[in-house]
Amino acid sequence: MFKQGGLDHGGGLRAASLRFGIPLAEWLDLSTGIAPYGWTLPQIPATAWTRLPEANDGLESAARDYYGVASLLPVAGSQAAIQALPRLWRNARVGIVSPAYAEHAAAWKREGHRLLELSEAGVNRALERLDVLLLINPNNPTGRRFAPEQLLAWHARLAERGGWLVVDEAFIDSTPQHSLAAHSERPGLILLRSFGKFFGMAGIRLGFVLAPPALLERLAELLGPWAVSGPSRAVATALLQDRAGQQLQRQRLRVDSERLAALLCGNGLAPTGGCALFQWLVTAQAPRLHEFLAGNGILTRLFDRPCSLRFGLPPDELGWQRLAQALRACRSEFIRDQGGGIARSSADRSASTDKGIE
Repeated sequence: MFKQGGLDHGGGLRAASLRFGIPLAEWLDLSTGIAPYGWTLPQIPATAWTRLPEANDGLESAARDYYGVASLLPVAGSQAAIQALPRLWRNARVGIVSPAYAEHAAAWKREGHRLLELSEAGVNRALERLDVLLLINPNNPTGRRFAPEQLLAWHARLAERGGWLVVDEAFIDSTPQHSLAAHSERPGLILLRSFGKFFGMAGIRLGFVLAPPALLERLAELLGPWAVSGPSRAVATALLQDRAGQQLQRQRLRVDSERLAALLCGNGLAPTGGCALFQWLVTAQAPRLHEFLAGNGILTRLFDRPCSLRFGLPPDELGWQRLAQALRACRSEFIRDQGGGIARSSADRSASTDKGIE
């Protein structure tokens, strides 16, 4: 598993290759929750390489049309915003709906803020104690989706006291009707959007912050000029304007996500949750399942809170067949060793209690 700054992430094929003695080219990487297929890349103008990026090159306009907003800020991946936003507060009380992408808590903790880890059910009773509420929609890794009406109600309560609702919408592009983008001009509402996941281009390192102009100005000043490279801007501008390609991508992701859920169910591994880009399985046997699949050159994302696995989508039919074969072999081995299937832990499935993040 890939580690950056001490935190585990998906990917990390080189580390897995060394550990299991399997060449890089022979791996099926299902660990990242990124679309495994994308677009034919447009031609990049030579000036994108030879000149400093300029804001009037069409990217912002294309992104505003794509997200349906009046104001946004391109950033070098939503990770850049995740790390910068905590620097705009001092001594904030921050609630994070858990489980969640670990970089959020790490970034707020790094700046000395007080963190409270919350279950979804615990938000209402904790809200009056918070300056900032942060959540992921759909959630990573659970795939849990929050109703826009609930999110706007939470935002209204926070905004009355000058607080923030930060919603990481990295996985929402497949279901844009559930986004809060249309409300992003409201004071105290901040949305983070990832370009790489839906478009299948994580290496482009591009994301967008949707928020009121005054906050975007503060964030832009903090991040500095030329945050996004010229080639990235050129490619993204073309893809954000490709409405037909986006519709085909949504359809393919939906079909493949349903296929993945059915494949897991057929092997006694009914998903606990998921979305268009991944399926999530809570089971006490997650570490063993992760190891078994990795030994067969298939990398998944292992979580310990709760003990679970996240499966991304195979990129092609060969990948689907490899996964199906490995799951059948895994099921046979588990049944032989344990006299049954891979049982989920009821404790892992129960709601977590609210507690401080140490």
